[in-house]
Amino acid sequence: MNPLTTKPFFRYSIFSLLALGIFLLNSCAETPDKFFGIAVLNTNTITDFATPRLAKHISDSTIEYPDIPSSKKNGDEAVAYVGNQILYMEKVVKDIKGLTENSSTKDIIKESLELYAYVLPVYKNEYMAYAKLCDAKGSKEEKEAMAKQIEDKYAEAFEAKYSSLMEKGKAYADEHNLNVKWD
Repeated sequence: MNPLTTKPFFRYSIFSLLALGIFLLNSCAETPDKFFGIAVLNTNTITDFATPRLAKHISDSTIEYPDIPSSKKNGDEAVAYVGNQILYMEKVVKDIKGLTENSSTKDIIKESLELYAYVLPVYKNEYMAYAKLCDAKGSKEEKEAMAKQIEDKYAEAFEAKYSSLMEKGKAYADEHNLNVKWD
């Protein structure tokens, strides 16, 4: 009698394949820590959105110092800074869309995507225009007016969206006993 064709072996093979399938499905779901990092912690890169602080970062990327030759600029540093921010946010959005959705993650994923959907167009349009003005060595008054316009138009709604996401993020972190320190 051939041991490979007996019924007990067949049952064990099916069981092994089933167990392997369940293992692979479970390994596709990210850990709570990884989920939290992608959906919530990544927003740390946009906390200065619609603030004078972000405008200063963009503007400061164009500063040259006459007595420091290595500070000589090419004239596209502010645009490059904003462009890199946009690329990073687009990657984060892709990562968020790849997260496993369930009852405890659904709202966080939704709000995180909505937050980036709110911020990205402003970076692509208003902040890119501001960066071009900075690279072109626009006047201090022009830059301040443009930065103030962005802040006045977007800061309040951003803060509401961000606060809501952080509230859900805190609850998720507590539920999963994640070691997170909140300011």
